[in-house]
Amino acid sequence: MGTDTLRAQADDETAGRRREQRGWYFYDWACSVYSTSVLTVFLGPYLTSVARAAADADGFVHPLGIPVRAGSFFAYSVSASVILAILVMPLAGAAADRTGRKKPLLAAAAYTGAGATTGLFLLDGHRYLLGGFLLIVANASVAVSMVVYNSYLPQIAPPEERDAVSSRGWAFGYAAGSLVLIANLVLFTAHGSFGVSGAMAVRICLASAGLWWGLFTLVPLKRLRDRRTAAVGPPVHGWRQLAATVRDMRGKPLTLAFLLAYLVYNDGIQTVISQASVYGSEELGLSQSTLITAVLMVQVLAVAGALGMGRLARTYGAKRTILGSLVAWTVTLAAGFFLPAGRPVWFFVLAAGIGLVLGGSQALSRSLFSHLVPPGKEAEYFSAYEMSDRGMSWLGPLLFGVTYQLTGSYRDAIVSLVAFFAIGFVLLARVPVGRAIHDAGNPVPDRI
Repeated sequence: MGTDTLRAQADDETAGRRREQRGWYFYDWACSVYSTSVLTVFLGPYLTSVARAAADADGFVHPLGIPVRAGSFFAYSVSASVILAILVMPLAGAAADRTGRKKPLLAAAAYTGAGATTGLFLLDGHRYLLGGFLLIVANASVAVSMVVYNSYLPQIAPPEERDAVSSRGWAFGYAAGSLVLIANLVLFTAHGSFGVSGAMAVRICLASAGLWWGLFTLVPLKRLRDRRTAAVGPPVHGWRQLAATVRDMRGKPLTLAFLLAYLVYNDGIQTVISQASVYGSEELGLSQSTLITAVLMVQVLAVAGALGMGRLARTYGAKRTILGSLVAWTVTLAAGFFLPAGRPVWFFVLAAGIGLVLGGSQALSRSLFSHLVPPGKEAEYFSAYEMSDRGMSWLGPLLFGVTYQLTGSYRDAIVSLVAFFAIGFVLLARVPVGRAIHDAGNPVPDRI
């Protein structure tokens, strides 16, 4: 075979890989709007207001006969969604690896979540239970879809490209979040001009996130390709699959050590994402417009942060860059405890700090873990990763909700999250990632 033919084949492979990578980015573009507009901005304060409208004279609602302070209902619903995700994610990951048919699984999870999110348009009056149910379904669905989505990364990017590809994916997601939040801000602040109430404007914003998620999921479903494999052995379900994955990981103790570190510090990240708007509205007395503007600032700066930290990783390595971001998270969150109520400017300063480290810490964690996955077990291992990302992030919201229930203070709740970043830093610093990559059977990059 001639040199020109080999070069042409290599060019075709590169072009095909780039096309898949561009399609892969668009799932971040599709689903990140849910995380931004729904989970971070609108649903927490709005569901809390619906729960308060349904509460008794003491401020409690009673789902399934259990007394719950209305201000804690949203946080508890997020924790409940995690339990559902834990049951489903290992099954989805195992099925993806056994059959290689990832796109049908991605489609099922994405459109279940998009449908539940669109259904939030029906959330009004005293329907807090409906809101909690749809939140649980949507949040579990996005976690399951990310298992499959993330498992594509080792297949569409060689080791030397993964930091950059992962960072671009996060940047796409934050860019989409920014665009949609601008539209949300216009609708919400000028809702009277559009002839709708403030509550109706929120419901439209919630539903539009589901429609956006469903529409743009079509792009990765068209461009990504399945690598079919023959099914090996009978299917294993639920907790049994999780147990089998953990047993396999015990043979890769350094991969497991990284997951433990990520589980801890990412629990703090996910709790900040889901509870920041509740803290701003309930404790600091900030308006919905102020919160939308602050989150929009986070989205814009997170694009720059994800790309900038991707560049830093090429110089200093992904591990060192992540450790630096955890120091920044600790300082920023500790400062959040002292924010004065009714002073939006300081909330914007806090949002700027979060935005600069948010995208990069998540993107580099994903690309670093992709090096620690044994070949052929991408979806199975990424199901465990996603439990650490969204699935196992139940302790932070639970601690946040319990602290508020016991003290009635969101400041006490927010300051408790500092521990997650400090402990996560110590655990990650102890992981020799070069040896971990080698033990997983993958080539070790020059700088990691």
